[in-house]
Amino acid sequence: MPRLRQVSRSDTDDELVHQMYDQLFGDRDPVLHPGTATGTPGDWWTVFALVPDVLRHAVSGFALYRSPRRLLDPVLRELGQTRAGWVRGSQFVFSQHCKSCRALGMDDAKIDAIAHWATADCFTAAERAVLAYTDALVLAGGRIHDRDFDELRRHLGDEEILELTYITLMYEMHATMARALRLEFDDRDDPIVEVAAPTGQMARDIGADIAGGDS
Repeated sequence: MPRLRQVSRSDTDDELVHQMYDQLFGDRDPVLHPGTATGTPGDWWTVFALVPDVLRHAVSGFALYRSPRRLLDPVLRELGQTRAGWVRGSQFVFSQHCKSCRALGMDDAKIDAIAHWATADCFTAAERAVLAYTDALVLAGGRIHDRDFDELRRHLGDEEILELTYITLMYEMHATMARALRLEFDDRDDPIVEVAAPTGQMARDIGADIAGGDS
């Protein structure tokens, strides 16, 4: 379950919330009867509906990156979005944008290789430049070497780079929020936990054992 309260149809009179609920859930109440056509629970929408202005801002971002006015190649855009989801560890963003890549004609082998692009040989020079830039944005907080940026500029104009930067970081935000609030496919327990020792066994300092210390 999400960490925040979800908004039922009867709990809001906001026009946009009802519009999105109608579009995604038909006449169902998405809190009582969750599930979208793409297989997601749909709780991103029911949580963002808590603050309709935030929902409105997010939806405007979706419209921005899909606008026909964008100069950036949609395939390059989706590589940035998908890689940002993978790097941030968001099952939701990564999974949804793998599907978007496929819808643009990307084959499954290339989609699978997004996770290990640096050692894959299926990407063009432009795609590799975009993936490297995405890693610099998301993993290095925007710290990118001049040579890497120069390589990006060999393939993209200034307007395209600005679009790529803005959209990729928008999706880093969405990936981070989905994990923090446990939305959609990111409603998962953290895998990093202590693994219990066998019953009756005391903890041992293996380093000391190897070094010949007391057991």
